[in-house]
Amino acid sequence: MSNAALITVLFFTSLTALASPFNTVKIYTTAKDTNDRIRLTHTLTLSDYGQPSEKEPCIFVDATKTFQRFLGIGGALTDASAETFFKLAKDKQDQFMKSYYDPNEGIGYTLARTHINSCDFSSSTYSYVADNDSELKSFNISKDEVYRIPFIKQAIEAAGGRLTLFASPWSPPAWMKTNHDMLHGGKVKQEFLSTWASYYVKFIQAYEKAGIPIWGVTVQNEPMAVQSWESCNYTADEERDFIKKYLGPEFDRSHLSDKKIIAWDHNRDLIYHRASTILSDPDAAKYVWGLGFHWYESWTGQGQLYDNVKKVAESFPHTHLLFTEATVERFNPDTINSWEWGESYARSMISDFNNGTEGWTDWNILLDEKGGPNHVGNFCFAPVHADTKSGALTFLSSYYYIGHFSKFIRPGAKRISSVSSRGHLLSTAFLNEDGKIAAVVMNQGSEKMSYLLWIASKAAAIIIPPHSIQTLVVESL
Repeated sequence: MSNAALITVLFFTSLTALASPFNTVKIYTTAKDTNDRIRLTHTLTLSDYGQPSEKEPCIFVDATKTFQRFLGIGGALTDASAETFFKLAKDKQDQFMKSYYDPNEGIGYTLARTHINSCDFSSSTYSYVADNDSELKSFNISKDEVYRIPFIKQAIEAAGGRLTLFASPWSPPAWMKTNHDMLHGGKVKQEFLSTWASYYVKFIQAYEKAGIPIWGVTVQNEPMAVQSWESCNYTADEERDFIKKYLGPEFDRSHLSDKKIIAWDHNRDLIYHRASTILSDPDAAKYVWGLGFHWYESWTGQGQLYDNVKKVAESFPHTHLLFTEATVERFNPDTINSWEWGESYARSMISDFNNGTEGWTDWNILLDEKGGPNHVGNFCFAPVHADTKSGALTFLSSYYYIGHFSKFIRPGAKRISSVSSRGHLLSTAFLNEDGKIAAVVMNQGSEKMSYLLWIASKAAAIIIPPHSIQTLVVESL
C-alpha cells in the first residue's frame, strides 16, 4: 500500500471513530414486580437508525458536552447504623459491608457522612467535653470508639481503603448555647464562637489519630430548623460571619486548610439566599468549598425545588454542590417494600445531578426493625434494615435504585449531556475515566415502553419495563 493510500485509510478510519466512538450497550435493569435487581438483561449494539422521529421516545446522549466532575455517592455512618450493625452476626456484617461498598458484588459506595457529637439517630444526647470546659482540655471521642469508629473503619476497609468522609455537627454542647440545651434550636453564644470553631479541629484531629481521614465538614446540619432533637440555628449572616471570622481562620491556624468547608446543609428552598449571602463576601467565600443541601422542602407541600440548585450553579459557577441528606420519614414496617421509595430517590438524584450536583449522600446507611435506634422517636426508613432479633437484612427498593448510579458512575467521571423526549422518562449520563458512558434512565410510568438511545449518529432500541430503572453502560469496541 502506498503512503498516500495508507494516509487515506487512516483518515477515514479516524472520521468513523469520531462519528461514533461507542458501540456496545450493556443494559442493567431493576423493575417492579420482577426479580430484576441491577441485573444485566440485554447487550445491544449501536447502529445506523436514520433520523429520530417524534413518534419514538428517545434519550439523546452527547459525550462531547461535559459538565461537573463526579465526587461520589454514599450514606451516613451514624450511631444508629453502627449500633445496629454490631447486633448482627459476623456473616451478616460481612454481607452488609460487601453489599454497600464492593463495586463488583455490591453497589460501590465511595462517599460518607458522619456526625460531630450526638444527633437524633444516637441512643442518647452527648458531647465530647465536660461542662464549661472552654479550653476543651477534656475533649475525647471515647463514646464513638465503642461502635461508630470501628464501624467506619470497616466501611473504609470494605471500600478498598479509601472513603470520602465529611462530618456535620447537629449541636454544640449545651453550655455553649443560648438555650442551654443541645436540643430545640438555640444559637452559639458569642463568647464561645472561637471555642466552637476549635471544636471542629479537635474532632478532625481525634478522628484522624484514630485512623479515619476527614475530607471536610459542613458548618451546621439544618441551621434554619428548630428540632425536638439536637439542633442549632444560624441566619445567613451569622453563618457567613462564623466562617470568615472563626472557622476558616481556625482551620488555617491548625494547618487544616485542605479540609473542605460546606455551607448551608439544609433544604433547596432557601439555598440561593444562603449561597448569595456567603459567597458574595470574598472574606467568607475564600474558605468555602461549596453548598450542601437536603430534600425536605417537599415535606412542607412545596414539592422538590430542583431548579433552585440550578440557579446556584449558574450564579456561582466556581462553587461546588453536594447533596448531604435524604431519608423517608415516619417509618412503617407495613410499607417497607414500597416501590415508591426507590423512585423518589432516583427522581431526586437525576434532577440534582442534571442541575450541577457533584455528589449525593443518603442519610442512615442501616437502621433496625423499628427505624432506629433514635432517642427522640424520629424513626425513619433506610435503604437497608436489619431485624436485630432474627438477624435478617431487608434491602429496600431505594438500595437498588441508588445502586444504579453508585455502581456504574465512578469518582472522577464527568457529567455529559443527556436529554429525554418524554416527560416520564428521566435520564442523566456520565463519562467515566475509563472511557465508558453510564447513562441512567428511569421509567416512572405504569406501562412498558420502547425508546431509542442515540449517541452521535447511531442508536439502539431498548425496552424498559413499567416502574423501572436502567443503567446503560456504553463501551467502545
